[in-house]
Amino acid sequence: MTYVTPLPREAITDPELRDLIAQSEALGVPDELFPHIIARAPEQAKPFMRALLMSHAEGNVDHRLKEIIRILLARFAGDKYFAALRSRKALQMGLNEERIEAGCGDYEDSDLFTEAEKSALRYADQMYLDPTKIDSAFYAELKRHFTEPQIMELGAFIAFHYGMQMFMRALGASASNGPT
Repeated sequence: MTYVTPLPREAITDPELRDLIAQSEALGVPDELFPHIIARAPEQAKPFMRALLMSHAEGNVDHRLKEIIRILLARFAGDKYFAALRSRKALQMGLNEERIEAGCGDYEDSDLFTEAEKSALRYADQMYLDPTKIDSAFYAELKRHFTEPQIMELGAFIAFHYGMQMFMRALGASASNGPT
């Protein structure tokens, strides 16, 4: 059980928030637990959910790559909730567990990833493990594979999702303790 009780579906009456929750449930990330917890503060929950959906499911960086990064970050954070979830959109696009495991493991030596994807995974690693390694040479390498807007999209995605995962870990959440 989480330290904060998720609101039951019928207690969430704001139409925009209900729609955002439906969109996230359709995507599969997050499932119903996260939005039902943050729904206790609907005015904060709505922009948060809009940002979550936009950062993960929209943009100019491959959704499958962002999904691997999201899971990698959840594992770094020790967040069992987000580590267990899978984006239905990414799965429909062909993402599989073999590629997820490779991306969360020794991706540098994996034939499953392009050099661009490896640089994005390295970006996530270093933002979490040692941000001092992200310097002008690191950005020059990223720029070989991504536009500056894509690099900003990746950076914002990494920061946003890692913070969200730390929050869920701090609430004691796991994928099996959703609302009723």
